Amino acid sequence: MAKRKGNRRATRGSRSVLARLRRLRARGKATQVRLAVAINQIIQERRLSRSDVEGLLKINQPKISCLANYHLRGFSVGRLMRLLTALGRDVEIIVRRKSKSGKRGRILVTAA
Repeated sequence: MAKRKGNRRATRGSRSVLARLRRLRARGKATQVRLAVAINQIIQERRLSRSDVEGLLKINQPKISCLANYHLRGFSVGRLMRLLTALGRDVEIIVRRKSKSGKRGRILVTAA
């Protein structure tokens, strides 16, 4: 089922590749949500106002609202980790061998 477009050859992809990409995106979203939960908990525990958060995190009010409501489209995992460090938290990334029971490695976010 290959079709030619100019000098390039296009082949039909399998659905399993698309399903795999969706699963990877879902894992990334879960990581983002866990980090955002930790950020929002810190903000609530410290009883910070929106203007305090704006000053500490150096982000504007609309972004603070997005973060508070878990609309995380504009926030990468790296950016969320930087926000945690701006709130006085250490972020550790530990790379180790996967468990024997799982086929693939996993990403785990734990707020302590």
